[in-house]
Amino acid sequence: MPIVTVEVVAGEGSTVPHDLAQLLADSVGRAINSPPGQTWVRVRRVPRNEYAENGPPLEASELPVFVTILKRQASRGSELEAEVASLTQAIAQVVGRPASCVHIEFAPSAAGRLSFGGTLVP
Repeated sequence: MPIVTVEVVAGEGSTVPHDLAQLLADSVGRAINSPPGQTWVRVRRVPRNEYAENGPPLEASELPVFVTILKRQASRGSELEAEVASLTQAIAQVVGRPASCVHIEFAPSAAGRLSFGGTLVP
């Protein structure tokens, strides 16, 4: 049941492909061995003028991709490390950015604090 939010910082004039969400859902699903229909992806484009880092401006190829992942039960230890490596590579490949530009945040476990259709996730 992972819910994945991908925020792509995009330079002026660049667009996000219309099928990016589907490409990411398929790639992320494979990376974490999620059954079909169980990985949900939202994509947001962040215009370059709405993102900044202190210091000199970044080149277009250096713009980041921020990823937040919410899972029923958060992984830990070596399992989490393996997920980080697999997800980073998968997302970088789909969005066409270096892995060093992909930043992943894992949300706390969703069990007991998230509902679908009025039913709390156990």
